[in-house]
Amino acid sequence: MELPFSQSCENNKAPILAVLKQALAPASHVLEIGSGTGQHAVFFSEHLDHLQWQPSDQGEYLTALKMRLAHYPRPNLGQPLELDVTGQWPAQSFDGVFTANTCHIMAWDQVVQMWHGVGQVLQPGGRFCVYGPFNRNGRYTSDSNAQFDQWLIQRDPMSGIRDLEAMQAQGESQGLSLATIHTMPANNLLLEFHKAL
Repeated sequence: MELPFSQSCENNKAPILAVLKQALAPASHVLEIGSGTGQHAVFFSEHLDHLQWQPSDQGEYLTALKMRLAHYPRPNLGQPLELDVTGQWPAQSFDGVFTANTCHIMAWDQVVQMWHGVGQVLQPGGRFCVYGPFNRNGRYTSDSNAQFDQWLIQRDPMSGIRDLEAMQAQGESQGLSLATIHTMPANNLLLEFHKAL
């Protein structure tokens, strides 16, 4: 069976890594929400060897994810956890959480529940890094994002590009403040949140 592959993961992994090197420098144990094909997990664990990287995803995606991780074993890369943001979250805590390209494919109530979960598992002083396309002040940041949003909504009316300000408000409800907005290639952003001590 062929390993699962995402071209967008391949395209964005190096720019994201450049930000994570700084954003997750104080962290030691990071939970990745929605690890998908596992390309990010493998790449980041290889280049951030001070971190224990914990992949996770919904049950239906775990077989493909486990396949990639078995192909690229690393001592600092954990076995993937089954995690549905609307269900049971891990009992352990983390000092870092990362997610890429998940918020726009979830329904908004799932995004809210993700924030609640992150509020539970992220330790005081921890970092949460959220990568993807976001609107600013209720407006698209590019024509390509506007087209992408239309495609998302046609595919699933509950999905769509989220407003940065709505994400910020959710973070604040969980004791996390938006520390830095990193501008990324292809009209994406990486939002770096810090949890209060």
